Amino acid sequence: MKSKSSSAWSAAKSEEHYGFKRWGSGHLSVDDEGFVKMQPLVDGRGIRVVDVVHEALGMGLKAPMVIRFQDLLRHRVVQLNELFAKAIKEEGYKGSYRGVFPIKVNQLREVVDEIVAAGKDYNFGLEAGSKPELMIALAMNEGAQRLIICNGYKDHDYIRLALLGRKLGKRIVIVVEQLAELDDIIRLAQETGVKPLIGFRAKLQTRGEGKWAMSTGDNAKFGLNTAEILFACERLKAAKLTHALRLVHFHIGSQVPNILTIKNAVVEATRFYCQLAKMGFPMGYLDVGGGLGIDYDGSRTNFESSMNYSMEEYARDVVFNIREICHACDEPVPDIVSESGRAIVAPHSLLVIEVFERINKRESLGQQHQPKEKHKVVEDLEVMLKNKTKLGRLERFHDALQKKDEAFSLFNLGYLDLENRAAAESLFWQICEQIAKEGRKTGYQPEELHDLDTLLADQYVCNFSVFQSLLDHWALKQLFPITPLHRLDEKPTVNAILVDITCDSDGKISSFIDLQDVKDFITLHPLNNKPYYLGIFLTGAYQDIMGDLHNLFGRVNEVHVFLEDDEPNGFYIEEALSGSRIADVIEGVQYQQEDLCRKMKAQIDAATRKDMVKPREGVRLLELYESQMLNKTYLNIVPKGGRQKKA
Repeated sequence: MKSKSSSAWSAAKSEEHYGFKRWGSGHLSVDDEGFVKMQPLVDGRGIRVVDVVHEALGMGLKAPMVIRFQDLLRHRVVQLNELFAKAIKEEGYKGSYRGVFPIKVNQLREVVDEIVAAGKDYNFGLEAGSKPELMIALAMNEGAQRLIICNGYKDHDYIRLALLGRKLGKRIVIVVEQLAELDDIIRLAQETGVKPLIGFRAKLQTRGEGKWAMSTGDNAKFGLNTAEILFACERLKAAKLTHALRLVHFHIGSQVPNILTIKNAVVEATRFYCQLAKMGFPMGYLDVGGGLGIDYDGSRTNFESSMNYSMEEYARDVVFNIREICHACDEPVPDIVSESGRAIVAPHSLLVIEVFERINKRESLGQQHQPKEKHKVVEDLEVMLKNKTKLGRLERFHDALQKKDEAFSLFNLGYLDLENRAAAESLFWQICEQIAKEGRKTGYQPEELHDLDTLLADQYVCNFSVFQSLLDHWALKQLFPITPLHRLDEKPTVNAILVDITCDSDGKISSFIDLQDVKDFITLHPLNNKPYYLGIFLTGAYQDIMGDLHNLFGRVNEVHVFLEDDEPNGFYIEEALSGSRIADVIEGVQYQQEDLCRKMKAQIDAATRKDMVKPREGVRLLELYESQMLNKTYLNIVPKGGRQKKA
């Protein structure tokens, strides 16, 4: 039976509490029964995420699981192209938009396939930053009108591959990132008889903002400074390749939160473009790079996990500022290229994780250990707990902290037994809980006590690896929206942080989105004897590719979902990909499955000869070992009837 406070709660309150409308871009909502629904096309048709999880379970795929909403991926490609087309029409811009998807943001075939298909009518191309990515782009990017932008460090093979594409009639632009690359491009173009298309990446002085601000400036890893651009121009003229220079490129970093930074960079880069055009180079393209952000926290500010502009404003400002500078310089406007990867792929996928354990330092508060002989420090703490009205909250906290430290010192010196230490710990946390409740009730808490809720937060243990599935959170403190996927018609009452199953204290999520701020915990529902699923949203950019095999936890299960009106739940799973098996990951670190099984068999045989195990038992042990090779790397969660782990 639901409590009164829970029954007064509603799905609408959960929708507001978790901020779906702020960061969901219209794609996410909560239905009246408390389930999260995804609307890939924002056309009223929705998919309950839990329905996808249940259908995947029927296919033998458990959480952790990535769900890709392929219609949403296609929607983002169309949206970006249509918004640039709208801005071009409204501003009377004479050029066109020629976007490319940077493969590095998500190299998975299913993602690139969908983007290429969705971008066909817009001549939407691809960007490569390495030889493997260029190999993908050459094969996937069909047609002579789609651009392939070649960025990154280049050796002779990289350049030859790009020139091979030119021979096939592909519109491939080799972007010079370092001055030394230009000589190789010129020489190899002359050797092969191929007319290259060349671009210069400019090191802008406009400073980026956010976590990737160092992508610009004098110390940037890539790009040519002004003097190097002039040297490069001289070399092209000397090689009679003036006609080859067609593009200026810049990149001020991923996830730029402030539109003013983007405007300033576009103005500076357009000045470079116009100056090169005046020097007699044919030009034709201005590549504004990446930076178009995602509003991860929904605050619509220039906070590093947000953005103070929309995709429409971005397109309009890029078009307007290029047009204005070109008009002032009396130069024709270029075709506009952007490399907006994060904005396209981040929203289309989410990670589903299952909570299976609760670590609660206050779990035993009602079952306080009673020592046979109470030490004075325990008696003092009992008095503090009972006489809560005699002292202020801050003074009680100081006194309790002092007594807790005293108890630990006495224990280390051998003057306090284990039962008294346990009693002291339990009483301390009871006092802290008492103080925190009073603060919540009055609405005021002294500054020193602001962290009490964080200290008292439970740990919800989730069957996943932060290092494999959410690497940017660990490495860069990137925030991602996290919510329950169901039970949202119930009031969430448990403050919690999330911990993964790796043997690493960094394997946790203890920073959560809040408006223009970061919360140290998330409010969730108490666990019961049923599966409890959380969704980690906006994970489609970089997280799939950059995952780390810490503790040899491998790739998670994955399903690709499409809307389908004729299906009972409004969708179908087009493709289901099974996650890494134990055999897969251990072979990835140079072990051979057969060799390990052979070694294990030898040890079991030796134990059988010594009568340590019976022959029949030895056979079962070997079968167990060999069968585990085919299992997934993550835990096989079995319902425990709501049993919770005590701290």
